[in-house]
Amino acid sequence: MAEKHGIPLLIHQTWKNTEVPHGWREWSASWRRHHPDWEYRLWTDADNRAFIEEHYAWFLPVYDGYPEPIERADAIRYFLLDHFGGLYVDLDFECLRPVTGLLAGKQLVLGLEPEEHTRLPWSRRNGMRRIVGNAFMASRPGHPFWSHVHRRLAGAHTSPDPLAATGPFFLTRAVDSAPEGCSPTLLAADTVYPEPSPAAVELFGPRPVDLDRAHAVHHWSGSWERVDPSLPEAPTGRQVRFWTSQDLQPGAHGVIDLDAQRRRWAAGSAAPTVSCLMVTKDRLPLAERAVRCFLAQTYTRAELVVVDDGTDGALEEHVRALGDERIRLHRLPPEGRTLGELRNIAVDLATGSYVCQWDDDDLYDPERLEVQLAAVLALDATACFLARERLWWPARRTLGISGVRVWEGSMLCAKDALPRYPELRRGEDSPVAEAVVRAGRTVSLDAPELYTYVFHGANTFDEPHFTSLFDAATHLWPTGRAYADQLRAMAARLPLDPADVPEASVPEADVPEAEDTAGKAAEATAEQAPDPSARVPHTRRPAPVDVRADADEHPPLLVLTPVKDATAFLPRYLENLRALDHPRDALSVGLLEGDSRDGTWQALQDALPALEAEFRRVTLVRRHFGLRLAGPRWERGVQRQRRAALAMARNHLLSRALADERWVLWLDVDVTDHPADLVQRLLGAREEIVAAHCVTEPGGPSFDLNTFVLRPDAGALDWDRWLRDGILQPPRGFGRRYLDELRGHERVRVDGVGGTALLVHADLHRDGLVFPAVPYRRLIETEGLAALAQDMGVACWALPGVEVVHPAHPGGGPLSQAGEATPPAEAHVGGSR
Repeated sequence: MAEKHGIPLLIHQTWKNTEVPHGWREWSASWRRHHPDWEYRLWTDADNRAFIEEHYAWFLPVYDGYPEPIERADAIRYFLLDHFGGLYVDLDFECLRPVTGLLAGKQLVLGLEPEEHTRLPWSRRNGMRRIVGNAFMASRPGHPFWSHVHRRLAGAHTSPDPLAATGPFFLTRAVDSAPEGCSPTLLAADTVYPEPSPAAVELFGPRPVDLDRAHAVHHWSGSWERVDPSLPEAPTGRQVRFWTSQDLQPGAHGVIDLDAQRRRWAAGSAAPTVSCLMVTKDRLPLAERAVRCFLAQTYTRAELVVVDDGTDGALEEHVRALGDERIRLHRLPPEGRTLGELRNIAVDLATGSYVCQWDDDDLYDPERLEVQLAAVLALDATACFLARERLWWPARRTLGISGVRVWEGSMLCAKDALPRYPELRRGEDSPVAEAVVRAGRTVSLDAPELYTYVFHGANTFDEPHFTSLFDAATHLWPTGRAYADQLRAMAARLPLDPADVPEASVPEADVPEAEDTAGKAAEATAEQAPDPSARVPHTRRPAPVDVRADADEHPPLLVLTPVKDATAFLPRYLENLRALDHPRDALSVGLLEGDSRDGTWQALQDALPALEAEFRRVTLVRRHFGLRLAGPRWERGVQRQRRAALAMARNHLLSRALADERWVLWLDVDVTDHPADLVQRLLGAREEIVAAHCVTEPGGPSFDLNTFVLRPDAGALDWDRWLRDGILQPPRGFGRRYLDELRGHERVRVDGVGGTALLVHADLHRDGLVFPAVPYRRLIETEGLAALAQDMGVACWALPGVEVVHPAHPGGGPLSQAGEATPPAEAHVGGSR
């Protein structure tokens, strides 16, 4: 073995049994031949499971629960390297020369895959700017990076995509989020991954490979790049109904086989560049989503031309960070140009022989460009339009298929056949589409799934316009199970974060009993649970709140946020606040500042005039509570002091700001991202108290541990040993389950709630539901509010699929519980996130 803190001279490989396939035996032998003094170990499936059971028993339920064998094969290597250290290599890796010198003096070594892999469609769908391979990894035993990986494995195991659950995408994200001091040495691709995969060669063509610098070569025998595991398989023999016209005269009609054009492209036929033209202004979340749609396109000979005349450079920074040369952003000063003028500027900047309208607030299937361009080329047309589009009204939880017409936004047209847009502020694309249809050969495709027209409340056209489209729809999926199924199918195709296309909220009558398993399990233990967690017998209020109608309307709502030392968070908070699609005339805001030392109060005063001009009502309050912590904010010894101050701040803000609103949304200032339709989705639960799922990153682990469900064995546990200063402060997972463990449920009944994004019916607050500032049944603040609500006869609920993002970051931070560094798992106490 090597020195104590170095990488041991040990090679690990895995296979389902001891009979390694004949084609891989020579590659496997090459490692032993070049490293004769190294120990070698082949791990079988049975060995792997026994190893996990013996050394990492806590992970066994996740390991056994993986639906795909490749996920277990991926996961085991992260535990073997943690326990033994050494070198892990896949069986289809060939050693060209010894790697001893390559690893000397290093503690953790990983390798980057070829750059072409980042341009594969499924890599672009996942926003991969680089890919860290998991087929060649070397480490000393016990490197802290692996503990970080293990935690992320537990949080990512429900992902339907093996690449993101356990594979290279997962590992890349783990590297990107590694704590300080845990980062690996990354080898350039030409060192251990010199050859691109067959899928990359097929799409981008072969290239010379220089093996002089390579120590090994991956032969990609089981290449994950051959299939995109997160999307339905690429259609074969796909046929789409079409009709053509020439100068407004009907032409051919029938069914076109699009695979013929795909085969021509694969054989080397010319693939013209398509310029997607996007005009945007101060709609960062929507614009980022539209960019993701572009990056997911299966047709790669495309560019995205963005014309931005907004007031800030946030989108420009986002595009620069992506580092994709196909996206070209052109900033203009905000001088009030019409939409028609801006579209003409985009056309002038386009370099492609075809242009495609790419509105910033709609959704595009990954195959949109490929299908429409294939139709244009196959039918020798000037332009292609969709005959029908999908319609989506998230606030009303309704999906539909439009009526038949020429849909202007779906246009893909030869650039030299495109007339100038008239200088109109809206409706500028209708005369252009009419002119294109009048003057050339156009094809209409009946493929509505390629384009989703979204009504989000801030569209160019207003609500009556959208209502008329739904009235003329050829098919509707209104609220209910059918809507939920359609939304899930749509989410499987579109390249969106879970927060962008959530699980559908289904009315209670449509939710099967199994969907509240966690809540019922917790409730079943209530009679035997200890005092700190038990539900006491409910005394139902004589006049329960009726929340049914509000779910389908836009009731007056008050967003409340207490803050402290929050200047770094306010810009993003205000941006996300403005992005909420709840009508401004129904949205009020209340903020309380206390004990800040960074200019937060002045920053709030500076923002006040603009807020008052935008929202229904704004209340700004200042109240100091003398909160000065003696230690880090996660330490058990400061929790009662810290959370008591926060409870008083919440209660004081509530008493000053609540007027005639029907709902209160408690929203932490350091939540960096939340869906625009957050309010409507929480209302859609049709309950009086509903918490969103606060995560460290989309699809990642839960951050707000105050939202929990008691485990079935909670009543048998010794809670008293976790009592400190009169409040319960158990370690993470003790007797409790969190929302990242419950992602398969649309909603769950919970025993505690956090305040990061918490919706409460205002009448409950008026009836006396407050945040206890002293222990209430040995709980305090938001957890105490949940216990008090239960005693008032009101259930608390949470939506695991409705995610708000709160990255774990160090430092002081605002009064609202965030801004704290994530402590070690054993010190991560309940009530302090």
